[in-house]
Amino acid sequence: MTSPSPHPLGEEWVPGSDGIPFRRGARAMLIDDAGSLLLVEGHDPDDITHRWWFTVGGGIAPGEDPRGAAVREVAEETGLVVTAADLVGPVAWRRATFRFAQRVVRQDEEFFVCRVPGVRPDVVDHGWTEVERELLDQHRWFSPDELDALLNQGDTVYPEGLNLLLRQVHPAWDGQVRTLTEQTPE
Repeated sequence: MTSPSPHPLGEEWVPGSDGIPFRRGARAMLIDDAGSLLLVEGHDPDDITHRWWFTVGGGIAPGEDPRGAAVREVAEETGLVVTAADLVGPVAWRRATFRFAQRVVRQDEEFFVCRVPGVRPDVVDHGWTEVERELLDQHRWFSPDELDALLNQGDTVYPEGLNLLLRQVHPAWDGQVRTLTEQTPE
């Protein structure tokens, strides 16, 4: 019999002082010239009906800073090559507590804007990790109105209020770092 992994969610998740798995994360709001935002659709590995859309990003590896993590995650999840200098912000910060993989977890995230000028590039999944291949389903660009429609039809989008944040950072960011809030799972 094999022993369970000490980090079933991944190496960057550590128990918080309250015992809830915790990690720091970095996210990139990839925005094209028209103001459309690239989102990823994913699902919970233990409940395929629990689906949501979210910004590109993920955990900050040991020794990595938030900008470096955002750059790495953009490359892994989209195939796009950006630099830390391409990132604006952080434009927002979020502490989220949510259900994932049959447990409650907590993540502190910094959000950066990354402008994607010119022709919208092809997005690829060849950099996805094994875990991402299991959890991620598709990429899609959403205009602000399409994002509103997605929410109005009942789809889940994280972070809550992303449609408003998109309008606050495009076409230009005012320099204010917003604090985003989330509902705590029951």
